[in-house]
Amino acid sequence: MVVDAANVVGSVPDGWWRDRRGAAERLRDRLAVLAGTGLPDRPGVPGWATRPPVDIVMVVEGAARGVEPVPGVRVESAPGSGDDHIVAVVAAAREEGRPCLVVTADQELRARVTALGAQTTGPRSVRPNGSP
Repeated sequence: MVVDAANVVGSVPDGWWRDRRGAAERLRDRLAVLAGTGLPDRPGVPGWATRPPVDIVMVVEGAARGVEPVPGVRVESAPGSGDDHIVAVVAAAREEGRPCLVVTADQELRARVTALGAQTTGPRSVRPNGSP
C-alpha cells in the first residue's frame, strides 16, 4: 500500500498546516497500527489489504521530508513531486508482481497509478471519521 501523506493529512482540517511534520508523524503512527491489523473492511479496500501484515510506504514531501520510518511503515521523502514519486513506487511494486493500493483523493494521481495497474482508495480508508 502506498500512502499519499500530503493528501491524506490535508483531508481533515485539524490544524495540520501549523505542524506539517507532526501531522505526517501522527499519520505514520496510525499507519503502523494498520500495518499490523490490516485496513478496515470497507468499499474500495481490496481483501488482501484487510489481512495483516500490510506492507506500507508513506510518501512525504515539503516540510514533512525527513520523517523517520517506524516498524511497519517505510517512509520515503520525495525528492521533487510527491505524485511523481508515488508513481515510481507503484511502478516498482508492479514490476515485482505485487498488488498495489494507493491511498489518495487526488484524481489525477489516481488516473496515473490506475494506468499502471494499481487500485486506489480514499483517505477515509486510513483516517476513518476524520481521526488524526
